[in-house]
Amino acid sequence: MKIYFFGLLLLAVIPSLYSQHTLKGIITDAATQEPVFNANIYLPQVEKGSMSDLEGNFTIQNLPSGNYKILVSILGYETYSSTITIPSENLNISLKPTAMEMEEVIVSTPFHQLQSENVMKVERESVSELNKKGAITLADGISQIAGVESVTTGIGIGKPVIRGLSSNRVLVYTQGVRLENQQFGDEHGLGISAKGISSVEVIKGPASLLYGSDAIGGVLYLNPENYAPANSSNAGLNTDYSSNTLGYQTSLMAKSSGEFWKFLTRGSYTAHSDYKTGSDYRVTNTRFNEKDLKAGIGFQKNNYKADLRYNYNNSDIGIPEELGAQTLTKDPQLPYQDLQNHILSLENRLYFGESELNLKIGYQFNDRKEFEEHAGEEDSLEEVETPALEMHLETFNYNLRFNFPEKGRFQTIVGTQGMFQTNKNLGEEILIPDAQTIDFGIFLTSHYHVEKWDFQGGLRYDLRDLDTEQFSTEGNDIIPGIEKNYNSFNAALGAKYQFDEGLNVRLNLASGFRAPNISELTSNGTHNGANRYEIGNSNLNNEQNFQIDLAMEFRNEHFEAFINGFHNAVNDYIYIAPTGEIIDNENVYSYTQKNANLYGGEAGIHIHPHPLDWLHFESSFETVTGKLNRDTYLPFIPANSINNMLRVEFAQGDLFTEKFAFIRLQSTMDQEQPGNFETRTGGYSLLSSGFGTSLVLSTGILSINISGNNLLDKDYVSHLSRLKPDGISNIGRNFQVSLNWDI
Repeated sequence: MKIYFFGLLLLAVIPSLYSQHTLKGIITDAATQEPVFNANIYLPQVEKGSMSDLEGNFTIQNLPSGNYKILVSILGYETYSSTITIPSENLNISLKPTAMEMEEVIVSTPFHQLQSENVMKVERESVSELNKKGAITLADGISQIAGVESVTTGIGIGKPVIRGLSSNRVLVYTQGVRLENQQFGDEHGLGISAKGISSVEVIKGPASLLYGSDAIGGVLYLNPENYAPANSSNAGLNTDYSSNTLGYQTSLMAKSSGEFWKFLTRGSYTAHSDYKTGSDYRVTNTRFNEKDLKAGIGFQKNNYKADLRYNYNNSDIGIPEELGAQTLTKDPQLPYQDLQNHILSLENRLYFGESELNLKIGYQFNDRKEFEEHAGEEDSLEEVETPALEMHLETFNYNLRFNFPEKGRFQTIVGTQGMFQTNKNLGEEILIPDAQTIDFGIFLTSHYHVEKWDFQGGLRYDLRDLDTEQFSTEGNDIIPGIEKNYNSFNAALGAKYQFDEGLNVRLNLASGFRAPNISELTSNGTHNGANRYEIGNSNLNNEQNFQIDLAMEFRNEHFEAFINGFHNAVNDYIYIAPTGEIIDNENVYSYTQKNANLYGGEAGIHIHPHPLDWLHFESSFETVTGKLNRDTYLPFIPANSINNMLRVEFAQGDLFTEKFAFIRLQSTMDQEQPGNFETRTGGYSLLSSGFGTSLVLSTGILSINISGNNLLDKDYVSHLSRLKPDGISNIGRNFQVSLNWDI
């Protein structure tokens, strides 16, 4: 480990060998030759940009020499994409008018391209847009993306489900590093506040080539909040209120940027009472509160760029067991969890003319505590000071990549990733043993472009070393320690063909793998949060999968459509199933393996008729089926659903700008294919609506959003709710009011 920190120190102190440059240019309308005001000019590789002034002029300073992609975007024009060489003559860029929506840069894939240029299909949504649609939490927001759902325990606990796979099969990235917070546990959520997250990206399908083990089902990539533009400062206050839970969320932000240094800080606090169902009862102990702090320091000069980020999250989350007293308190009762997560990350970039070296390192400390009543006693919160369960998880991550100079039409990246992790128990109960995990991976990926074709592929090798210590169960059974080594070769190959300016077809073939986690290998005890007795299996093998994914997209100024189909074959799929035994008054579940297949897809349309550019109709459909060896259906597979939304947007206005309104009907069909310890779930439809605007004041911009979810107060149960076996319904009608004041 000292070697890695020494290498980091060298990168931090290397003096620049190259001069800095200034890029200037003018943005004009291709049809009228008039200057375009307020266009966004951005160089994603160096993460620097500017805005055009009234005359269409722009200036970007402090740029290193080399070849860089430049993107120019503004509402009403086609996004401009090209490659330029720094130093450069003044640019003259003409934008073509269009009614199509602006494209964004995709960060989760290695070559930082626009979605239309990407070989791999990636879904992207800004958190602000998800909030406008009434999302209460981050987990609730991502479930609005086609092909993405959430396994929930109330509204405070949610885990992403991508095409039927979740938990350790979906990798979450935040601040550029993989999130490690005992994510195998179903009974706690992401542990990340949506405040301070700018956007989310979803890779649907195996991404082991880029991310290693645990990306067998896909990746949820959370992009952190951006710094202020160079030589500017701003602050903001955001507050939300939810009627159903009488919940509130308040967030304060301040950031400032000079020419070389950038600073950012944000603090947030959230508190919710027990949620109320459509049957007008509150679900006891689904209350939660959360404290969150995010901070960042950025530096860029000449050919060196650094970004240091820190996130502290502390959540107190109730563990619902049975319906009880109907109260509005926001303090969890026993049993409850106290989760603390620290994430420290540092990204270093060095630019060498046409090549680039990128090193990301991360340190995480996760402290997970569970408090519960002692057997035979009725304890109050004040009486229970010692957690029954306490686990400390420390993780060090590194990700080193080198972008080779572009050769002809080839772009190539070679890299290595790794992780060193320890888990220690401090409580009286042991859910998983003390353990040490070491990951190492090396990969190579290339992109090739020729006329209407784009190809991307690569190879990767991974090695995981896992050692656990012997421990005793509550029944004094001795569980021996294990020493395991897992390794895997994986590959990916994709192609994109552009038939014309509006039609793209993508075909991707990819393999992935997942090594068994510690819980699956060694569990032997009562899992209170899951209400079961779990028994692990030390003989489990790697999960290994192969997925084929076909996607088609069509876009013009009036209409957009997409259709995606996939088949995912998973060998040695690990799952938990009841044994029929009972230990300590809990049903016993054990881990086992069998081959599985998942298949399905998504389809959708978006109509925005020109010249009625303010009018939008969107509709999407998603379906997935999961089977064990073409026999038993997999558990926690979302039911088929259709999402229809009509929205209007008006950007212009002297006092009120960015006006919008929407109405959405989400219809979930019957789930008639439950897993072997599940029951069928009836379908339901939820009606939502909302509106908002931004008010331009002398002191800043005040944004107001009002939305209502489940307006008809439908009493329903989601198939992905962990409270379903107890017959407990999901949240009923909820109105949310959000205010955001940017200074």
